[in-house]
Amino acid sequence: MIALLLTNFILMAFDAREINSGQRVVRAWTQTIADFIQSPLTTITSGVSNYFTSISNLRSAADENSLLKQRVQEQEVELIQKAELAAENERLRSLLDLKEQSKYNVLPARIIGRDPSAWFDSFVVNRGSIAGVQLNMPVVTNGGLVGRVTAVSPLAAQVDLVTRDKSGVGAVVGQIGESSALGVVAGTSKKELLEMKYVTGSVPVEVGQQVFTTGQDGIFPAGLKIGEIVNVVSGSATTPHQIQIMPAARLSSMQEVAILLYEQPPRTAFDQKLPNAVKVK
Repeated sequence: MIALLLTNFILMAFDAREINSGQRVVRAWTQTIADFIQSPLTTITSGVSNYFTSISNLRSAADENSLLKQRVQEQEVELIQKAELAAENERLRSLLDLKEQSKYNVLPARIIGRDPSAWFDSFVVNRGSIAGVQLNMPVVTNGGLVGRVTAVSPLAAQVDLVTRDKSGVGAVVGQIGESSALGVVAGTSKKELLEMKYVTGSVPVEVGQQVFTTGQDGIFPAGLKIGEIVNVVSGSATTPHQIQIMPAARLSSMQEVAILLYEQPPRTAFDQKLPNAVKVK
């Protein structure tokens, strides 16, 4: 009987309904208990899901950021290459202008090597005897005189700069034929400057005047610009001027030069015999 009564009570409780809504009371209690348990679980599950979603988004953003940085670097490299190409085209164009203006055949050449211990003394170019380069040929830029060829191989040549200590160039202050300030330009211990020697102190010389080759040294043709006078210690009738010159060519930053295919004039063969000499028996 107790079992029957208990069973009847359970059935009555299960079938009990609310007066207003008509919903079973057991279902309402069950949903209440389920909501009480499900709400924290949903909150925890949602938080964990959002955490892993945030990590995934951060990884995607990091990958995208790395890709954008790589693209920016590639564009920077492209801009640098374009700027270098534009500068090279400008230098080559200036050499072409020099070729058109020069009365000598001009051979463009690229500097392919420098000796760090003698940076202001010499360099190597990518033109040699196969291209017609010979010893002592002048080397110039659109700015002015650079130096001369001192060694030649079939595919390359060495060029000594005018700033070399042992260099020597016949020069004149001002235009040839209009000035008597003749001398010799040579390198100095100050690698960025040249020195002009043997200019008589009786001839006026001023800072800012241009210096050109005279062609009297038998190596360089006349009229090549050497540089500009930047300092003068005036001499006298018996003492020569002390003249310092800034080279016209930018010797430390050159990348291309031009070799003048200039053939030196033949030197006159002098008779070694003295006039009216009598042979001694």
